[in-house]
This record gives sequence, structure tokens and C-alpha cells, in this order.
Amino acid sequence: MKHALMLIALLLLAVPTFAEPKPLVPKPIQFAVGKSSGKVAGGVIRGDRDIYSLDARAGQKMTVTISSVENNAVFQVYAPGAKATRNDDGVVEFTGKTLPGADGDTMNWSGRLPANGAYLIEVGGTRGNATYELTVSIE
Repeated sequence: MKHALMLIALLLLAVPTFAEPKPLVPKPIQFAVGKSSGKVAGGVIRGDRDIYSLDARAGQKMTVTISSVENNAVFQVYAPGAKATRNDDGVVEFTGKTLPGADGDTMNWSGRLPANGAYLIEVGGTRGNATYELTVSIE
């Protein structure tokens, strides 16, 4: 009986546990009073992502550009309702839809917004570390 209890305890310890993904809080992009654009600068190490948020309304035109010394910083834009989490391995994962044309390794994008709400902008590098400047404007 004692051996059976020890075996059960060992088996329970061997069963993997799956933690819930950890939500990420995006950094807000804010415009100066009376301005319709804003800039943020940052850097990402290989494989990591920076995440920004911006509130906007349906029908507004958003323009996003990114520049980097080595032309290796890119972005994606996610529609309202998207969520960013970090899994147990530290990898950033997204749920939600990207905007057409801003759904790949994008350096320049402009388009009309489909809905009211918080848009997420994911910034990453295409090779190695990337230092960047991201500019967003809303009309």
C-alpha cells in the first residue's frame, strides 16, 4: 500500500502542468495635444516583440511607418479585440485579426480603419536585434 501511494505521488509529479498564457500590456502611443501623429523609439532583441496600442475610430485613415539603421525592423497591425500573451517559453503570441496589407513583415502601411477600438501594433526584427523608430498618424 505504501509503495502504491508513492507511485501515485510520483506519477502526479510527472504529469505536466500547463499554465495560462500571461497577458501583455501594450505600451500606449500618445499624440501631443493638437497633433495627429506620434513617434516611439525602441529596440527589440532577436525573437522578441514590442507591442503598442492606439485607440482610433472606424473610417479614420491610419499611416504607420518604421525605420531602422539596418532596415531590419518590421510591424504588423491588429484590429480591435486582438490580444497579446507570452507563453511559458517567453514567446509572444497573438489572437485576433491583422489588417489587410499590415499582416506581414511591413515597413510602411496606410489604410482606413474598419472599427472603433484599440489597435495593436507588433514590432519585431527580421534578422538579429533591431533598433527602430515607429511613426503613427491618424486622419
